Amino acid sequence: MTVITRRRALFGGAAVTAGVALSACTSNDPGTDAQVKTDTSDNANAAAGSKVIIGFSAPAADHGWIAAITNNAKAQAAAYSDVELRSVAAGADAAAQRSALATLIAQKPTVIVLLPHDGKELNASGLEAMRAGIPVVNLDRAFPSAAAYRLQIKGDNYGMGLAAGQYIGGQLKSKGVSNAIIGEIPGIDSLELTQERSAGFNAALAVFGYKVANRRPAEFTADSGQAAATSLLQALPKMDALWNHDDDQGIGVLAAIKQANRSEFFMVGGAGSKAAIDAISKDDSVLKATVTYSPSMASSAISLARLIGQGKGMSDLVELQVPKEITLASETITKENAAKYGKLGF
Repeated sequence: MTVITRRRALFGGAAVTAGVALSACTSNDPGTDAQVKTDTSDNANAAAGSKVIIGFSAPAADHGWIAAITNNAKAQAAAYSDVELRSVAAGADAAAQRSALATLIAQKPTVIVLLPHDGKELNASGLEAMRAGIPVVNLDRAFPSAAAYRLQIKGDNYGMGLAAGQYIGGQLKSKGVSNAIIGEIPGIDSLELTQERSAGFNAALAVFGYKVANRRPAEFTADSGQAAATSLLQALPKMDALWNHDDDQGIGVLAAIKQANRSEFFMVGGAGSKAAIDAISKDDSVLKATVTYSPSMASSAISLARLIGQGKGMSDLVELQVPKEITLASETITKENAAKYGKLGF
């Protein structure tokens, strides 16, 4: 099996055979457009206010979605004249990130925006910052303690699974498939977000009378996606539908599908990468849809951290403060609406 790295593979195109790989521009390349809100003409909160120092920490950008998180945070901070962003390296694991955050907390920034390696393992860091009087914006991977954050903003992992299951179930029912063979390739199985996605997927499928026939976890990378898909395809010589949780690992998943010369099923992706949206638009592979989990949440996190630091609320709400929790909706991208969502691809 040819191992496909993110910088050597591309959604769609010619089949990948032994010893041959396609070159591609991937979504964590420098210069990728960030998802930034700059049109603030109708927003009173956009006027420059007191200076806000935002400490920021996220895992290393070895994955397109994580890279977009960091790129978006930096770009959104740069859009404000009253924001200074102080980034600290998260290191290779939760222990390294805890150490980096301890140093950041000692610097006493106005607010901290944090995407943890693991929410449970970084919960103590959130509590430490909050006790020091530094509001924490917990991004994506939730802290178990509500006292560890001032604001939690994340994607809807359970809803992401629901959206994928509803699309697959609806498509199969419309085709009159009664005993559907459905595969699933999740990301890192130990993460709560992965478990929530699978729970939503199973719940949606059950409404149609379907269930997952085989499930092979990957690790949110193209290499692991290729390995998981190869194993799944061998286990299921026939399949009707496949949900792959993550579009970055989907690069490897699609490579494995092409190598196996399989096309009897359709596939739904996850997160909404630009490569996936482009492939859906072209409609030249088994990938027919993806469900969103947009890294634009990092841009929103910076904007909301700024408001928290300045003691402001959200101008369209009656409440005087930023809400405690915000969960972004997961939307389904198909060929019919891909053009609309293209600008949100990462």
